[in-house]
Amino acid sequence: MSDKKNLLIVEDDLGLQKQLQWSFSDYEIATAEDRQGAIALVRRHELPVVTLDLGLPPDPGGVSEGMATLREILTIAPYTKIIVITGNDSREHAVRAVGAGAYDFYSKPIDPSTLKLIIDRAYQLYGLEMENRCLRADRFPLEGIIAVSPEMMKVCHTVEKIAPTDVTALILGESGTGKEVIARSLHKMSHRNNQAFLAINCAAIPENLLESELFGYEKGAFTGAVRQNRGKIEYADKGTLFLDEIGDLPQGLQAKLLRFLQERVIERVGGREEIPVNARVICATNQNLEKLISLDQFREDLYYRISEITITLPPLRKRLGDAVAIARVLLDRFAQTYSKAIRGFTDDAVTAIERYSWPGNVRELENCIKRVVVMAEGSRITAKDLGLSISVEQENLSLNLRQIREHSEREALSRAVAIVNGNLSRAAELLGITRPTLYALLDKYEMRS
Repeated sequence: MSDKKNLLIVEDDLGLQKQLQWSFSDYEIATAEDRQGAIALVRRHELPVVTLDLGLPPDPGGVSEGMATLREILTIAPYTKIIVITGNDSREHAVRAVGAGAYDFYSKPIDPSTLKLIIDRAYQLYGLEMENRCLRADRFPLEGIIAVSPEMMKVCHTVEKIAPTDVTALILGESGTGKEVIARSLHKMSHRNNQAFLAINCAAIPENLLESELFGYEKGAFTGAVRQNRGKIEYADKGTLFLDEIGDLPQGLQAKLLRFLQERVIERVGGREEIPVNARVICATNQNLEKLISLDQFREDLYYRISEITITLPPLRKRLGDAVAIARVLLDRFAQTYSKAIRGFTDDAVTAIERYSWPGNVRELENCIKRVVVMAEGSRITAKDLGLSISVEQENLSLNLRQIREHSEREALSRAVAIVNGNLSRAAELLGITRPTLYALLDKYEMRS
């Protein structure tokens, strides 16, 4: 297999096609004369860079073949760098092509040495972007968790410590903060990871059905019970049972769940046989269980049984730098899913993501990014595309100068590292300090990871 870089030349002038092949002998050249041939090659090979003659003859319907080819290539391979080749009288079309996602344009007559510089630069950018995507995928602390903030790093460290154990964990946090993601991480990092992970939302199932859903039932236990049925707890044997919205569990079932947690046995509805179940239990809620206890709506003994370890997830507005990091990963993911040639956010979009309070947390951010990717027309997402309503909220001010300084330094470090996507040299430049000073501050606040 050749070690040369792959280059596709889409050109209907066979003489010019031969000239370009000869000029770029250090590339592995593929050629096509029309859209059909170009698309076939793009589907078959990984082609980082393409030169495209924008003046290909139009199809029988009069549609610009060059622009149609550009759009179709970017739909199939959104990260491919396309350099459009135009005549001197077609500069307006070249600008439109760049707006549609082309990397650059070059006007005829062709000077091979100049065009080669553009191609080399495009290939280098493609390689850097690929490396960046790989690093972005690998640098986050736990699978499925995108975080750079000290607050979430602390949560991830807790998950790593308790995952190998069988302690019952309670995950607290606002709706949309990722409680089920944390529960699945606990399961995947445990010795039960090759067994079942069963999730049930205690608020989503009517009270009269929840007991049989959890504990199962015997044939004839009630009208319609024509056969024996195992419950979710029984199916989770040797695996993990995740009880979401545990604060909505009816009081009648709280006692039955408490007995299972104490004795590790259950009885099906209508049954008399005790069935042993070895399942790890993880619970989650966005409610204040201690307040529910004071209102006699939640059993205090059950609370202490499910909260052997409590993990509190901070809302997204308190996770400095995480919103931008998550948004970038989601943008890459949805751009690939919907075959959109989107290269990133503009600076004003990054600022808007940082300043918005995200009351719906990560779930709201995910929906926002999915929407803008689907609706996007340009190659970069702007603040206008996001459509976020930014409100200035007055923060509580501390009078302790040391605390104010430390808070400001932490916030500036988190924002700078998030904005430059983890590049510490650029972060130091953005902050106006030297790299050794930046390293010292990161060590001071235990933010080096």
